[in-house]
Amino acid sequence: MSRHVAIVTDSTAYLPPRTMERHGITAVPLTVVLGGRALDEGTEISTRSLAQALQKRRPVTTSRPSPEVFAEHYRRVAASGATGIVSLHLSAELSGTYDAAVLAAREAPVPVRVVDTGMIAMALGFCALSAAEAAESGGTADEAVTAAEKRAGGTAAYFYVDTLDYLRRGGRIGAAQALLGSALAVKPLLQLEDGRIGPLEKVRTASKAIARLEEIAADRAGDAQVDIAVHHLAAPDRASALADRLRVRVPGLAELHVSEVGAVIGAHTGPGLLGVVVSPR
Repeated sequence: MSRHVAIVTDSTAYLPPRTMERHGITAVPLTVVLGGRALDEGTEISTRSLAQALQKRRPVTTSRPSPEVFAEHYRRVAASGATGIVSLHLSAELSGTYDAAVLAAREAPVPVRVVDTGMIAMALGFCALSAAEAAESGGTADEAVTAAEKRAGGTAAYFYVDTLDYLRRGGRIGAAQALLGSALAVKPLLQLEDGRIGPLEKVRTASKAIARLEEIAADRAGDAQVDIAVHHLAAPDRASALADRLRVRVPGLAELHVSEVGAVIGAHTGPGLLGVVVSPR
């Protein structure tokens, strides 16, 4: 039985399953409530089902994992031989997931460090990967936390949405509330700032907004060695084309991930979402 520091995150990290398996990362699922049914993200609801529900304007809500769910995952990880756990989660400004993890950590059979990364999607995923790599190199829990926090400090997340309506309905709009008055006349670009969703720019058309998103991401990357993730919801062609252009424009590109977001983030952004995460190594 191996003895090690284990990495736990949540389902909104949207790490590829093979990557999670290779690094031994555990993801605790958040919940999507659709038609009165509570469904675990990643296993019980597909993004296609979510997109169809949103397009039909069916009520969709999300909820954090309970402390009991976290406690069960911590027990399983400890039983696998972990002597400590680093538990990394999406921004506490956007979800109560961090708080649930903190409650569960108090009763865990091994020490658990719970971290609010202030991130979402692969911005969180890259933090989990850095923590896992530190742990795999024999690092302590403190060293894994330091690696994750360093990664978070340099990572930026930008995204385009076709409408702010889903963010407004979900109560996640934050400072971008100021864009609502002109939302019909503009296509908003948003950013993750201090763990909250805030306005970045207002652009007149979808094509111009996506071109501007590309430009902002390329400028943020500069000449540094970076990993990039392109996320979408029900917009695979847009995402693929944007990824192809970023491959050409970013000279220090190390890895580029293209993936559809899961149901939790998708429920708050709506179909048509394009997101770009830029994360220096």
